[in-house]
Amino acid sequence: MATQASSSAHTSVSPHDVPDHGARHVAIIMDGNGRWAKKRLLPRFAGHKAGVEAVRRIARAARELNIECLTLYAFSSENWKRPAAEIADLMGLLRRFIEADIEEMVADNVRLRVIGNYRALEPSLVALIDNALARTATNSGPVLAIALNYGSQDEMVRAVQSLAARAAAGEILPDEICAEHLHASLDTVGLPPLDLMIRTSGEMRLSNFLLWQAAYAELYFTDVLWPDFDTAALSGALHAFKHRDRRYGGL
Repeated sequence: MATQASSSAHTSVSPHDVPDHGARHVAIIMDGNGRWAKKRLLPRFAGHKAGVEAVRRIARAARELNIECLTLYAFSSENWKRPAAEIADLMGLLRRFIEADIEEMVADNVRLRVIGNYRALEPSLVALIDNALARTATNSGPVLAIALNYGSQDEMVRAVQSLAARAAAGEILPDEICAEHLHASLDTVGLPPLDLMIRTSGEMRLSNFLLWQAAYAELYFTDVLWPDFDTAALSGALHAFKHRDRRYGGL
């Protein structure tokens, strides 16, 4: 596993129009909001608020850099272990992000996707998300996928349960189930294969994010804290990706 340290939002693309850097689908584990705030003697909420601004900045940069799909790890299924006040702050920021940015997504032809069990969130927030999904559903441009109440192991369990139910109903024989069936049952169905996984803040683990999808993705780790991650940092990750030798198990 190669490690990179960085020194320092989507244009419509055809599935056959691979950008110069070669990365159609980029996913980011946005880590370091709390440490960013702590370094500045600020409350954690200030770090999360700065993190939302980084989301806007990178979403726009991804469009400029011709990334077909950007997937962001916003709230994991394990984040419920955090203090209730912090969870409320995060959900409030999510609500304001959707309310403030939905018009820009519509105008820029961005299609919003949500992966994870977001329907377990507060009902009015679910309704807001559903409305945003509906308003961008017919957009033909780049995809902004947000992982909410998402855990990869939970995603795979739900996929297996779906296939088991189909088998029990006689729709598919157990012996016929293959990797393609599981892939088609995941939350990410319809998205391009994952090319590049970025994690900020110096941590070097996947934290239960896109484990199936990352099987042959390139991994890029940077010490930059998420609120400081900018266009130059994203470009640096794409530059490193461009020079990787992706053999997919071959020579």
